[in-house]
Amino acid sequence: MQFRRLRVPDAFEFTPRAFPDDRGLFTAPFQEDAFREAAGHPLRLGQSNHSVSRRGTIRGVHFADTPPGQAKYVYCANGSLLDVIVDVRAGSPTFGQWDAVRLDADRYNAVYLAEGLGHGFIALEDGTAMAYLCSEPYNPGGEHGITPLDPALDLPWPSDVAHVLSEKDRNAPTLAEAQEQGLLPAYDDCVAYYDKLRSAR
Repeated sequence: MQFRRLRVPDAFEFTPRAFPDDRGLFTAPFQEDAFREAAGHPLRLGQSNHSVSRRGTIRGVHFADTPPGQAKYVYCANGSLLDVIVDVRAGSPTFGQWDAVRLDADRYNAVYLAEGLGHGFIALEDGTAMAYLCSEPYNPGGEHGITPLDPALDLPWPSDVAHVLSEKDRNAPTLAEAQEQGLLPAYDDCVAYYDKLRSAR
């Protein structure tokens, strides 16, 4: 498995080898050795999620209070999507920056984003399925979001398809508003938590 660092620190793309034959295909989207080499610690698994979306559906941008936050290792099990990671950590040197990776069921590449980073995606096909490995269980009281349509972020959502959003995501605050409201994770708290994970490996 190959991996590369993304433009947003503490986020990575992983690309596994695929083994097609006359029966179909086999691949391993998550491999612990490669993950440990990239992140410097094992992935704690608190919950797995699965979503299916029609074309144009945007989910996110979501993040959680850190610590403990909720790191995510995500891949596309069917269809294709554009995955977006946003640095929403207040005080980060790359605050407000983002990166985007196309994930699809041809390559089964995956994205990992550490605790405190924002995550969203848009489905590029009907029936697009996203699988999430999450470091912590869902915590409603600690979950937050910013609008994926924040004009200051100008995220790269395709314009040739109607965007489908939940009312909650559409009405979420902008990044600047979330910062004013004290909703964002603190960069220093996130870095201290990453160091704790690495020292316990």
